[in-house]
Amino acid sequence: MSVPLKPVGREEIRRLESALLVMSLFDKETFEAIKDPGTRVTWVDSLYVAAAAFARDRAGMPTSKIAEELGVTEATVRRHLKGETRAGQVVARAYEKLSKEGLKLELPPELAEECSKQVAELREKLEKVKKALAEIQSWL
Repeated sequence: MSVPLKPVGREEIRRLESALLVMSLFDKETFEAIKDPGTRVTWVDSLYVAAAAFARDRAGMPTSKIAEELGVTEATVRRHLKGETRAGQVVARAYEKLSKEGLKLELPPELAEECSKQVAELREKLEKVKKALAEIQSWL
């Protein structure tokens, strides 16, 4: 699937918006911010609004229309687009990365390390199960 950098039409806006949101969720700053359960929902909601505003802005939609579609104020849209919010900054970085590298997702190092540990633990458990099964089969 290609992701348009200058979307034309609803489908292309949706694809850019989705790509920006997913890439933003994989950002290290986002990863750190959503660790706090008290701000997790607010942070993800802000990312969504910023990604949606950014995609619509790239399609040439006026700020007033963006705000109306997203159910936020024009000031909120402008703040995200100008990078005056953390979410707006993360989404802008995602757009730059998308424009240079295409859609490419990488786990934040902390999450990748944790996943690697869990995979290693699961492999150890699997080996124990295999040995136990082999022992049981030898009795039969």
